[in-house]
Amino acid sequence: MDTRLQQLEQWLATQGYHHYRLEPASADASFRRYFRIQHDGQSFIVMDAPPEKEDTAPFIRVAGLMSAAGLHVPRIMAQDIEQGFLQLSDLGTRLYLPALNENNVDALYGAALEALLQLQQHPAPGWLPDYDRDLLLQEMQLFSDWYLQRHLGLELDAQQQAILKESFEYLADVALEQPRVIVHRDYHSRNLLLSEPNPGVIDFQDTVHGPVSYDLVSLLRDCYIAWPRPRIEQWVRDYLQRAQQIGIVESGVSPDQFLRWFDLMGLQRHLKASGIFARLNYRDAKPGYLADIPRTLGYVLQIMDDYAELSGFAELLQSLDVPRRLDQITPRSVLA
Repeated sequence: MDTRLQQLEQWLATQGYHHYRLEPASADASFRRYFRIQHDGQSFIVMDAPPEKEDTAPFIRVAGLMSAAGLHVPRIMAQDIEQGFLQLSDLGTRLYLPALNENNVDALYGAALEALLQLQQHPAPGWLPDYDRDLLLQEMQLFSDWYLQRHLGLELDAQQQAILKESFEYLADVALEQPRVIVHRDYHSRNLLLSEPNPGVIDFQDTVHGPVSYDLVSLLRDCYIAWPRPRIEQWVRDYLQRAQQIGIVESGVSPDQFLRWFDLMGLQRHLKASGIFARLNYRDAKPGYLADIPRTLGYVLQIMDDYAELSGFAELLQSLDVPRRLDQITPRSVLA
């Protein structure tokens, strides 16, 4: 028996909704669930966030921040923080991911990048969590704990652990030397919707104050869809030109320096994401994300070869047979 669903229906009744159609609206990598409610020819979304596992307060606070920055985000229509229910405006069903193709990607990413620049221009409030060294390192440790150790069953010796630690510290150093902006933290094709205005932005509750290249990596080196490297680098250069025009990035930052930030920020993110995908399988019984590891770690293996500072890390992954093990996983389909 789904007791949370019963509680949700009782809450909807207190809001005056008695005759409606309820259907799942989206899957989520957390403990949150979303339902679409059809009522009197209109629809809205209800978030079910069990209060013992999820806190709705960050979502409410960040929704206000995103709206103030001019982004198109769900409007909170009603809330019950104690029970963990939010009623949200419906931004539609058309996610970027299935819609993207060779013919529209420049236009869709162009809109997403303009929205990102708009967010990054907005002043970061003092209450926003800091994307500090501890958090950066904690996230990369997920790769060691959940992918290398739990998924691959490896036990690293002291020397191997030292190589990982040194590499993680280096990647954190690069992240911390960048200009700091509001960071959505999951700005990718599964959290952007085709809408008016475009894009609709969702799943922003983990927003922090951090490195300028983070959300750019999330979008352009998406864990769920890949594009040719030359095309990605052109998008990065186009973004940098706009960011410098409006003062987000100083004019003295060269394209090569910014691309270095972008590449190495991507390594931090993709190591984290690979660990999370493994954790979702073992801890949360969500095995589907394992199919996203080949693309995600593929970025790591590709980019690492360009940076001599990470040669030890690259040799470690080779010695652990990570590339061959990736070939044994069937990835989700990818456009390019």
